[in-house]
Parts: sequence; structure tokens; C-alpha cells
Amino acid sequence: MLITGKEMLDVAKANHFAVPAFNAGSGQLLTAVMEACEEAKAPFMMAIHPAELAFLRDSFVSQVLYEAQHSKVPVAIHLDHGATIAQVVHAIQLGFTSVMIDSSHLPFEENIAATKKVVEIAHSIGVSVEAELGTIGDTGNTVEGGMSEIIYTDPKKAKEFVERTNIDSLAIAIGTAHGIYPKDAEPKLRLDILEEINKLIDIPLVLHGGSSNPDQEIAKSIELGIAKINISSDIKISFTNKLREILNNGDSEIREPNVIFPDCIAAAKQTSLEKIKLFKTDNKIYFYK
Repeated sequence: MLITGKEMLDVAKANHFAVPAFNAGSGQLLTAVMEACEEAKAPFMMAIHPAELAFLRDSFVSQVLYEAQHSKVPVAIHLDHGATIAQVVHAIQLGFTSVMIDSSHLPFEENIAATKKVVEIAHSIGVSVEAELGTIGDTGNTVEGGMSEIIYTDPKKAKEFVERTNIDSLAIAIGTAHGIYPKDAEPKLRLDILEEINKLIDIPLVLHGGSSNPDQEIAKSIELGIAKINISSDIKISFTNKLREILNNGDSEIREPNVIFPDCIAAAKQTSLEKIKLFKTDNKIYFYK
């Protein structure tokens, strides 16, 4: 069942769970998250970054649309970290039902101006809009990128930003980073900032960089208003770790995709199921009609 980001996240916010936004950057990873969500009866957002879309080609979106339209699981197709209006318009033309415009690196007024333009375009045809205020960290090898230094979201500025842009959801910076944290780094969320933002803002809040953070902090963030959590590195690492194991087993003749990939898909599926349970998204399809 294909729905918009607003339809997806308003329900999650009202019922105190978080929707996973899986950056499933291949057909095999799409299979993994679709199987996980159908098994767990969990709604999800299929997030595609512009760099992933360039690699996968536009035709991949048709595959996602087919899966969504032939499943009982609610699915929103989401442009992750769109950097330009052209990228956003292209995604809408392909059939995305949710888009993110990320102008968080710009000064506050310029971020507002760019976001308002996207909202005007997207809302005119029923597509939902996510924006970002503050900067998400970056641990290195990810498609999403980020800043070397995290700039925490100012709660009062967040309130003003939402009121002036009319966005549907807001990604906030409270200490997460895209990618897997180095061994010498200890991720810690500023839940006090999240709590203050949640008091001032009545739209769904989004947590980017949801990999590697302690489960108890993720669970608490959902209690405090997070309605969408982006997961990319965790499912990809599960997939590629199993792939390395298979390719390094001494069988130089292994070559067929239908032989190589099933166990990799199963590994990514298991990680997806663990995140779904942590986010309290399992058995939530019944909230959607």
C-alpha cells in the first residue's frame, strides 16, 4: 500500500512508535526490508539518497512502486537528503511520495527560503516534505554524508522554522552521525534537546544516523517524540559481512546471484527485524487503512 510520508508519520506520532526509513540501496536490500516488514506487519519508508538513485537508475523506483502497490504493508518512497530543487522535482516525477530538502548547511534564512520553495511545489501535488535544522555528524563511509562537527538544533529556532515553512516532518540534530561510529567514539544523544523541541513542535520529528546508538537511547527518543528513524549502515553491514563470508569460503566457482545473495538477504532481513522491534513498529499496519 503506497502512502505519503505525512500519512505515514502522523499515525506513528499519534501512536508513539517510530517508522524505520531503510536506505536499501539495491534490489537485494529492498527484498530484505520488504520481507522483514511484511513478516512483522510493520509500515516503513523506503529511503533513496540521490547518490543511490544515480547508481540504481530511475527504473529502480518502478520496482519499489510495484512492491509497495502489491503489499498490505504501508510504504512511503522517500527522497533522502535532496540537495537541490531539481533533485526533488525529479524524485516527484518518478513517483516518490515523500521528499527531503536538506539545506541545513545554509544560513537559517536561506534554509527557510529553499524549504518553502520545495513545500510549495510538493504540497501542490500531495507529496510530503521533510527538512533539517542543525547538522548531522558523519563518521565516514556513507552515501548520506554530513558535517564533521555536529551543530545541535535550537528548539526555539526549530519552532520558528516549522511555522514559517509548513513542512510535514523535521530532522533534528541531537548528537547522531551517519555511519557506524569508530571504536573510540561513544555516541550519546542529547535527549534534553529532543524533549524541549517536542514540547514546542507538533509535527513528527526525525532522527538521522540511527545506526550504532545504544538501544536504550533510541527507545527513549521514541518516547520523546521521534517518529521516523533512518537506518542505512546497519543493514548494509549485515549484508556485506555475509557476502564476504560467502565469497571467501574457498569456492572460486561460485557466481550465480541466486546462490550468492539469499543468505545475505536473510542477514539484512534479521537486522531489519531487530530495528522494527526496537522502534515498536511491529504489528502497526492495522493503524493504517
